[in-house]
Amino acid sequence: MTYPDTFYARTAATTNKRAPLQGRIEVDTCIIGGGLAGLTCAYELARAGRSVAVLEAEAVGWGASGRNGGFVSPGYARSHSSIASAIGETKANELHGLSIEGMRIVSDNIRDLAIAGADPRPGRISVVRYDSGDSLARARDQLARDHGYTVDFWPTEQVREVLRSPKYHQALFDPHSFHIHPLNYARALADAIEALGGRIIEGSRVVSAELSGPEKRLVTASGELRARQVVIACGGYTDNLVPKLRSSQLPIATYVLTTEAAPELIAKAIGTRAAISDDRRAGDYYRIVEDGQRLLWGGRITTRTSEPRDLAALLRRTMISTYPELEALKVEIAWSGLMSYARHLMPQIGQLSPNVWHCLGFGGHGLNTTAIGGRVIAEAILGTSERHRLFAPFGLVWNGGVFGTVAVQATYWRYQMMDWLRER
Repeated sequence: MTYPDTFYARTAATTNKRAPLQGRIEVDTCIIGGGLAGLTCAYELARAGRSVAVLEAEAVGWGASGRNGGFVSPGYARSHSSIASAIGETKANELHGLSIEGMRIVSDNIRDLAIAGADPRPGRISVVRYDSGDSLARARDQLARDHGYTVDFWPTEQVREVLRSPKYHQALFDPHSFHIHPLNYARALADAIEALGGRIIEGSRVVSAELSGPEKRLVTASGELRARQVVIACGGYTDNLVPKLRSSQLPIATYVLTTEAAPELIAKAIGTRAAISDDRRAGDYYRIVEDGQRLLWGGRITTRTSEPRDLAALLRRTMISTYPELEALKVEIAWSGLMSYARHLMPQIGQLSPNVWHCLGFGGHGLNTTAIGGRVIAEAILGTSERHRLFAPFGLVWNGGVFGTVAVQATYWRYQMMDWLRER
């Protein structure tokens, strides 16, 4: 299976394909889904000496794991204050600590496995598009007080020294966050699993599953896999193999482009190699890639799962409205991908039935939360912790069907209007 045409696919460090499942094999644990949640879980299990296989319908990192913005930063799609109002400040702080650990899992793996192709670059600027007064400074103080996590507050004049747009006001600069080439990271993680004796099996969609007995049976078009433990980690591409999981997910599309190589023009508008995002519900996120040559720009969300014909033009208009000096900058490629959201905007991590686990619903914050999700499920299988229970309050709630999809799109439009009014 070839990858969709993206910047990441064009700059992949390796291109080897893995064979589909043939015949029958047996392992301790089978993971359905070769995205970063499944790969992280498989890597943790393989390091512990368990036999493991990953069944991927397409190719490693084919979905959102290999098409995203590349940001590795703490937090979840749901705000900390909203999480705390639901489960209390103490538990919310524990969950936030897990999100920070997720970042460190990624950075440790890149270091320990010498994944040069991941090309990690430090720093993230979280900017607001309205005058926030001292609210960001209070957020900085809370992070330091509750988590020992230090970020810098930037006043408007400091922001505009590096982000030369009148749209922006204050910001928080996070020196601990970083950004990477996610597809190269995913593919290197798959290589590491194989080096430990694990199996990565591509082009092998599971067409039926028997999950009730002590031995689980998974069937593909050309083979069968038996395992004692099964982890389902399919994200925005979850199908109806397990209807309860599919009906708890809302696949949400987001869009990304990369520009032509124009380092001098880009540098006139953006004077930093840190990743940048704004505070809106579906705000812009962008970073300079390829050693300063190109701009990668993402944004917008929709419940429409097909790619709009004018995708590049839609994103480019947003880019130019933020940085008019980039009017001459041409788009080289644009693409979309499906993120996995739950209605409560939190990851869905836990046990579906005896020895059947789920790890999905990362909602646009996947590079840190897929990592911690994969780890806590591996810990549960190994019997070394029950940290996955921290996510139990946010379970498999019904997505609302077609009405849920309409409601999500309407909510997004409402947030867009609120953002527009706030910026006036």
